[in-house]
Amino acid sequence: MPPRAASRLTAAAVLAATLAAATACAAGPEAGAVPPAAPAAASSDAASPAVTPGGPTSAPPAAVPATLSFTGKTLDGTAFSAADLAGRPVLLWFWAPWCATCASQAWTVAEIAPTYRDTVPIVGVAGLGEQKAMKDFVTEFDLAGTTQIDDRNGALWRRFKVTEQSTFVVLDRTGRVVHQGFLDGEALTRQVETLARG
Repeated sequence: MPPRAASRLTAAAVLAATLAAATACAAGPEAGAVPPAAPAAASSDAASPAVTPGGPTSAPPAAVPATLSFTGKTLDGTAFSAADLAGRPVLLWFWAPWCATCASQAWTVAEIAPTYRDTVPIVGVAGLGEQKAMKDFVTEFDLAGTTQIDDRNGALWRRFKVTEQSTFVVLDRTGRVVHQGFLDGEALTRQVETLARG
């Protein structure tokens, strides 16, 4: 065989061996392994929030119902958007700082709210009083871990047609009002436990 032909044959063999090796590397160490560039396994763990009972999953964000289409400021001045609660049952607690009934319910709210924070959020809506009195109420009853909206102007009270304190507005996962009115400590606890299971 002429030297030139042998040289071409050797080059072809080297190229074939290189391609075979490259193909074997791309297949990965295990049969059926997903190539590194494939998006399937790369982003699922990072993009999916932790799944909690009744909490958010990797499903698309829930549609925001009209009942949760509002914003406000908390008593500590933080911006609040009710849309962030869409897809979960929610309790809105309308209270006033001088209300004895509200004070008796505050102990129950302070006790159960941390347990159900991610599954059934309880959001206080403070009205009918001065901001200092509202902040003092939150401090006295250890409610700092529960969102408390400053509604001194009464916008949310009017929106939900609340005419007296203490009133609970209970929304299911779709944002539908399933209860509006008074709840004592036992009824409040049962309501939250039922919503958390559902």
